[in-house]
Amino acid sequence: MSASPRTAHLHYDRLIAAARSATPPAVAVAHACDRYALESALDAARLGLIAPILVGPAERIRQTALEADLNIAALPIADTEHSHASAECAVALVREGKAAALMKGSLHTDELMGAVVRSEGGLRTARRLSHCFVMDVPGYAEPLIITDAAVNIAPTLAEKVDIVQNAIDLAHILAFEEVRVAILAAVETVNPKMPSTIEAAALCKMAERGQITGARLDGPLALDNAVNLQAAAVKNLTSPVAGRANVLLVPDLEAGNMLAKSLSFMADADAAGIVLGARVPIILTSRADSVAARLASCAVASLIASSKLAGAKVLGG
Repeated sequence: MSASPRTAHLHYDRLIAAARSATPPAVAVAHACDRYALESALDAARLGLIAPILVGPAERIRQTALEADLNIAALPIADTEHSHASAECAVALVREGKAAALMKGSLHTDELMGAVVRSEGGLRTARRLSHCFVMDVPGYAEPLIITDAAVNIAPTLAEKVDIVQNAIDLAHILAFEEVRVAILAAVETVNPKMPSTIEAAALCKMAERGQITGARLDGPLALDNAVNLQAAAVKNLTSPVAGRANVLLVPDLEAGNMLAKSLSFMADADAAGIVLGARVPIILTSRADSVAARLASCAVASLIASSKLAGAKVLGG
């Protein structure tokens, strides 16, 4: 049975309310040349979540808005010639201090990320870039972070350290009362023939030694005993994480992508997407996203951008 819209968006309601209490950050919308990109920017601007800067060919943007009956008169436009130039311009706006976040418009993700990770003039930090879905799953007591389902295809153990730390840091910005990370595999035992289980065990030991901080980690855990207390009890798993995880670290992109989409299309969940590890948050949305998910993605970016000032409870509880 499908959950009611109110139930499905409960966690996002809290997130959006918290973001609306902060000053909306300037967000460079890279290549805002289709109706979807313009509607997403305008909807978030109306709620006070972001202050969009539309980047792209100015006449094309205005014509698209006219055809879609969208009023963009109040939004600044940074004129560019084509999508590659839009990505470069959006990144430049961040480097110049004119934007505090990026948002993908109607260009390929690779184009935008290529400009972000450029060695000269990009936005890289010492931390590896990774993607998090902040999911509102009907019936689940807390928001659920899934990582990485969009950027890192087959991450190494060293890369997973950054991926999980990015997710933990995000959970703290979103004011999770306790961050509980389940490192997923197909089974909950360490199996030398399954590298994901060995890496899960290594990550847990690294957390014990202070190489990963800010959360409780447990793994390997199968999905059922990561999120269901009864399933964990059947396997005699007793830990602060088993059965009640609020962050799921997946073994690879394919597993994460299928998990997130299964929850979205078969369990009525919404998935807000954000890329972390760059100098600013990067909003990645899809045409298949609901309005609630698009707004939640902007709210997450807003809270990250203002995280040094955000001390109030956002999502936990």
